[in-house]
Amino acid sequence: MHEPIIPPLASHGHLALTEAELIAWGERFGRAASAPLIVTIAGDLGAGKTTLVRAICRGYRVSEDVTSPTFALVHRYAAPRSPVFHLDLYRLENVEELINIGWDELLNEDALILIEWPERAEGRIPRNHVPISLQHLSDEPDRRLLYAGGHV
Repeated sequence: MHEPIIPPLASHGHLALTEAELIAWGERFGRAASAPLIVTIAGDLGAGKTTLVRAICRGYRVSEDVTSPTFALVHRYAAPRSPVFHLDLYRLENVEELINIGWDELLNEDALILIEWPERAEGRIPRNHVPISLQHLSDEPDRRLLYAGGHV
C-alpha cells in the first residue's frame, strides 16, 4: 500500500469561508484527492461538516445524493476513481462499536474515506490522514474557519 498523496489544497492554512466558498473549496479538494485517502472532519454541530463532505464527494464525482449517515454510521458511494465511505461517528456510544461497522476493513479499502466526528474514534484514526477542522466565527456567523492539513 502506498502513502496517499495529500491534495495540495490541504497542505496549509486556515480560511474564513462563506458556505459558498466552503463548497467550492470542498469541490476542489475532491477533484485533487486520490485514494486511498482518509480525511477527518471535526467541528461543532452546525459547523458545516456534512456540507463539506457533500462538496468533496461532488468534486470526487460521486453522482448520487450524499446524505448524513447519522443513524447508519456509514454510507458507501460509488465514484469513477474509487468508492467513497462517509462515516458519521456522532452517535457512537463507545469505541468498541467501531468493530460493528467494519472499521479495520474500511480503513484498508482503496477508497476515499470521510469521517465526521473523528474524536469519537478515540485514537483509532491512522496517522497518515488529512485532518480538517471547521469552527464557528462568533463575530462572523455566516463564515466558518477551516483548518486543513498539519495545522489542525
